[in-house]
Amino acid sequence: MESDSIECVSSIDEIVEDHEIPHHNIHHHPHARHAPHHQFSSSKPHHNGTNNVNSISNIVGPTAIAPAASVHELLECPVCTNSMYPPIHQCHNGHTLCSTCKIRVHNRCPTCRQELGDIRCLALEKVAESLELPCKYYKLGCPEIFPYYSKLKHEGICIYRPYNCPYAGSECSVVGDIPFLVAHLRDDHKVDMHTGCTFNHRYVKSNPREVENATWMLTVFHCFGQYFCLHFEAFQLGMAPVYMAFIRFMGDETEARNYSYSLEVGANGRKLIWEGTPRSIRDSHRKVRDSHDGLIIQRNMALFFSGGDRKELKLRVTGRIWKEQQNPDANICIPN
Repeated sequence: MESDSIECVSSIDEIVEDHEIPHHNIHHHPHARHAPHHQFSSSKPHHNGTNNVNSISNIVGPTAIAPAASVHELLECPVCTNSMYPPIHQCHNGHTLCSTCKIRVHNRCPTCRQELGDIRCLALEKVAESLELPCKYYKLGCPEIFPYYSKLKHEGICIYRPYNCPYAGSECSVVGDIPFLVAHLRDDHKVDMHTGCTFNHRYVKSNPREVENATWMLTVFHCFGQYFCLHFEAFQLGMAPVYMAFIRFMGDETEARNYSYSLEVGANGRKLIWEGTPRSIRDSHRKVRDSHDGLIIQRNMALFFSGGDRKELKLRVTGRIWKEQQNPDANICIPN
């Protein structure tokens, strides 16, 4: 689909006049300049492939306690450098590697080139059972310490793990904490940044009957000391072309439940209203869209709201974000 000119007009909080922001194009695959991959954990030294199970007795014995770092290095696969979990394999010369890499190296030891066979390194697996290690995201604030075999499961759901870039229109591989991603969105993706918990956006598109998967420029709002992403896009829902707006919270799922938002679109005496809880950016943009968790507007209804001869889409989406701390007497939102 050809890129069409889009006019996004925003007003924040109680500003009456529309605030003109530059025209954008509908992005199928926008190529924003990506920042370098944001690394948090320090890189671990690579082995030279000389792991020998016999060396365990030199490190862990009845009269000596091994430094945790040294034992952890023993459990590092010499091929992929990830931590090894059972089954840990070894060749006849005692060189170890993980089960995934055993397949990758076609059953040949990457160190001595001997055939690996099906020898398990039970001694190293026993050593691993005795270890307790900090979460790999400890530098980001996680204080937890886990038995070796529980650590991996925790790290997959750790609330301190970095977030993926929430930009919807491209396959951006940048990860980081929230302050880093906010700067990345502003500087690299050039998204619109606004302060306030209410908004008024107008989306304009010519040839609205040509609806394919397309994404309007992301907008980021800063309110209550948090950041929220407003998405608006067009896509096919089955055979029906639709427009959809929704908000994602730049933070964890648990924090997201502390907030609610509403979206409203209407004209000619009719309106559609959506209220819900913002989804965390832990959930991908596509996952939220495909779950239909937002304001969905059928194309015919969108054209009705646009008025005129229905040859141009002119949708005004208004909304607000509030924190779930209600005054039961006044039933109004009390901002922090």
